Amino acid sequence: MPTNTPRSHIYFSQRLRLHYVTWGNEGAPPVLLIHGGHDHCRNWDWVAQSLQQDYFVVAPDLRGHGDSQWLVGSSYSMVDFLYDIEQLVHQLGYKQISVIGHSLGGMIALLYTGLYSEKVIRALSIEGMAGYPLRFDRAPEQIRSRMRDWIENTRDLASRTPRQYPMIAEAFQRMQSVNSYLTTEQAKHLTIHGSNQNENGTYSWKFDNYTRVFEPVRLANKEIEYLYSQIECPVLLVFGKDSWAGVPPKDKFSASIANFQTAAIGDAGHWCHHDQLDEFLAIANKFLLT
Repeated sequence: MPTNTPRSHIYFSQRLRLHYVTWGNEGAPPVLLIHGGHDHCRNWDWVAQSLQQDYFVVAPDLRGHGDSQWLVGSSYSMVDFLYDIEQLVHQLGYKQISVIGHSLGGMIALLYTGLYSEKVIRALSIEGMAGYPLRFDRAPEQIRSRMRDWIENTRDLASRTPRQYPMIAEAFQRMQSVNSYLTTEQAKHLTIHGSNQNENGTYSWKFDNYTRVFEPVRLANKEIEYLYSQIECPVLLVFGKDSWAGVPPKDKFSASIANFQTAAIGDAGHWCHHDQLDEFLAIANKFLLT
């Protein structure tokens, strides 16, 4: 388990009380770490512990995740995640920053980099290239079914309560079952920081159930391609060779990025920054320093 403890902070975005942690010396170059869906900022502890030697590390909990506030409502949209990240960067007063994101956080990192290309000097996306842009498009004839599905799915979630585990050990077992590469130490750490004890003594994950539903109206593929085309800095796309997400295809989205490279990590799944930490850190440090 990481021996150093990060510092905890609060900021406000669209009236939401959002949480983030920092590591290292505030005078060092800043690097922003954005976690994935249903995850939390403390998943970066091992990465941050290493990066803090050369960088000031900032790791937020996305809205509806970790120790950040849940929405009154149901839509956790990409544009709102982007607003929150820019609000954090703005409040910290950074003119330039490097960004690393995983999964959903990797998608946010790339879109943010295209949106604020003058601010980002390096962008690294772990398993965050394909999901959002490739799975969804704005086909006009699909809006009726997409809206109706969203309403039905949201209504269904309204009747569901977060799963309660009688003992934290059961939540830990669930954590291990979804990623067999995790060590016992890693799984325990992620479970402790990713769950809360309920009033009745049971344990539940911190993320809001409503984060399970994608917003019905999203950025169109052509809009995403355009944002990617505005990225000016070097981009590194990292993936695990054994991930369920598969090898990122060479497609119009990656082709829209002028300056990108890829790195494949063997014996690693979707959470390759956990699965092969030392190899990931070697790749990330080399990229950030060149």
